[in-house]
Amino acid sequence: MIANEDLKDDIGDNHIATSSATPLRPDAFEMSDDQKIEAIKKDVESILNTLGMDLTDDSLKGTPNRVAKMFVKEIFGGLNPTRKPGSSTFENKYKYGEMLVEKNITIYSTCEHHLLPIVGRAHVAYISNGTVVGLSKMNRIVDYFAKRPQVQERLTIQIVEELKKVLKTEDVACVIDAKHLCVNSRGIRDIESSTVTSEFGGRFKEEHVRREFLDYIKLDTQF
Repeated sequence: MIANEDLKDDIGDNHIATSSATPLRPDAFEMSDDQKIEAIKKDVESILNTLGMDLTDDSLKGTPNRVAKMFVKEIFGGLNPTRKPGSSTFENKYKYGEMLVEKNITIYSTCEHHLLPIVGRAHVAYISNGTVVGLSKMNRIVDYFAKRPQVQERLTIQIVEELKKVLKTEDVACVIDAKHLCVNSRGIRDIESSTVTSEFGGRFKEEHVRREFLDYIKLDTQF
């Protein structure tokens, strides 16, 4: 057990995660979305009241409800498996056997340590083994796993593992380059730094294949 609160905060800054699965309790979906919104609304009211805010003010009185709806329906909507995008695949009738890269996919996520935004780009690639997936589905998969409290390393792995399952191939890769507002706006307050993570599967572990992918996305980082 960690007794020192400052040490706990340091561990959060170091982005330690327990596994590649999002940590959810077994009863995570026993409450409906509407029930969650009502519960979170009361929690936000309590936080704002504790901070001394006047919730009768016209500017603030709707804030608890707006935040609660945003949490459940928007920025943490990817926690709900019913929102997982369908990922229909198609026969690779073109017999295209080279790398397919979808780059500069916009990411909006939330750091699970401070509940502050993570904003950046994901670059995803695969080599078909006979099936292909619609290009927009790749964006939707990225967005689905991003819309939850996240750690960037976990997000990168989850995107790759999902595409491996969808495409039935190990030949999938993902690189994410993102800014964390928990670094940019608090703590060290370094507005210039960004975090790069990668996950390479199958043939992407080979030097020349990995280099081809990185050349496509114009990232010179050595992995």
